[in-house]
Amino acid sequence: MKKMNNLKLAQKLGLIVLLLLGIFMIFLAWYKHTYSMEIAQVYELNSPSLERKLLIGTQSSEFKDSVVAGIVDHYGSDAIFIKVIDVSALENVDPSDFDAVLIIHTWEIGKPPEPVQSFMDKNTDARNKIVALTTSGEGSEKMENVDAITGESIIEDAPLVAEKIIARLNPLLATEN
Repeated sequence: MKKMNNLKLAQKLGLIVLLLLGIFMIFLAWYKHTYSMEIAQVYELNSPSLERKLLIGTQSSEFKDSVVAGIVDHYGSDAIFIKVIDVSALENVDPSDFDAVLIIHTWEIGKPPEPVQSFMDKNTDARNKIVALTTSGEGSEKMENVDAITGESIIEDAPLVAEKIIARLNPLLATEN
């Protein structure tokens, strides 16, 4: 009789554990769906034969798209080639092809997206030409040993954030604007 009760208890505990695991998996799927970034639109502005070149690696969200638009609007009429890519394509980038590289990404579950971390690890010698914007829930998270602008994704702040980025890009692009 005691063995029977122990067996029933073990079955109930097993069922509870499976139920909790299922709920956790549903939560993870919801979290990823709700908070994951969209793929950024890839485009180029101005001629690749221009002397000065800016690469923008970004994720897509209303805030990030607004920041990118502000930067592209600022430099679009200058003699600067601008290429915008999704951060997932950073592995195919040689930073020596550009005068400045801007990386805009979200801090995801305690770390940057893998392509961003990999790019930064692979290109430590190019960090002097990389400007990073890291967004996170409370706005303070960033990669170690990376001089990054950090903040929350507050759409009203996008023009101010773009101005901060432009101030860091200007010396790299040798522009007075």
